[in-house]
Amino acid sequence: MYPARALRVILEPNLSNAQHTTICIKPSNNFQGANIYVERDGQLHLLVSDTEEPRLHHVSCFSTPAPHRVALFLQASPQKDISRKTASFQYELFSNQSATGPDLQKMALVEAMCHPCNNMELLMAICSSDFVVRGSIQNVTHDSENHISQVDVNVQQVYRQKNRIFQQDKLTGEWRGTIKTLLQCKVKKGTGDFLFTGNEHFGEAWLGCAPRFKDFSAVYQRAREKGANPCEFHFD
Repeated sequence: MYPARALRVILEPNLSNAQHTTICIKPSNNFQGANIYVERDGQLHLLVSDTEEPRLHHVSCFSTPAPHRVALFLQASPQKDISRKTASFQYELFSNQSATGPDLQKMALVEAMCHPCNNMELLMAICSSDFVVRGSIQNVTHDSENHISQVDVNVQQVYRQKNRIFQQDKLTGEWRGTIKTLLQCKVKKGTGDFLFTGNEHFGEAWLGCAPRFKDFSAVYQRAREKGANPCEFHFD
């Protein structure tokens, strides 16, 4: 708050087995008063500029071949007044050997599968996802500028959620939530109940596997009878 001078931030992720690390940074909506640089080989490379409009701040991602130590450099911008400025951001770390291309953000942020998940992927999704909910699609909107689709979900049952992305409306008592995915996945509104799974990034839900609930139920019951289910899933 009230940024002045400079601050060097060292990230030391516990990714000792990773051969490649991707770091993503998301400035807060009211980010002001400083620039964020990543330090590489003694040189500073600009990630977030104080001159941008706050609403234009997007997630910035970069890769590093040395996962043990990453340095960020926050440098305060000259100010003409003493009004309050706040330079805050969130970051996430990913072990991703394939994230070497120019589109790091999509590769790192979205573990979504645009193809239909196979049976094993479905079974693993309920074990490892940040959220698992049963519900129906209320609406789908597409943001062509940011290449993102947004799925509004009417939730019948919350089996798991890492944070409170899916919440109950105090007036109606209905549970609702929003899930994002890439525009290229071409998500469309469908009827019936689905099992939505996926992971959270920067406080947002990103879609993973989303089979029709009856199809998932059949897959799970067959796997359970054979003892092939990787984890227990309670439908009630």
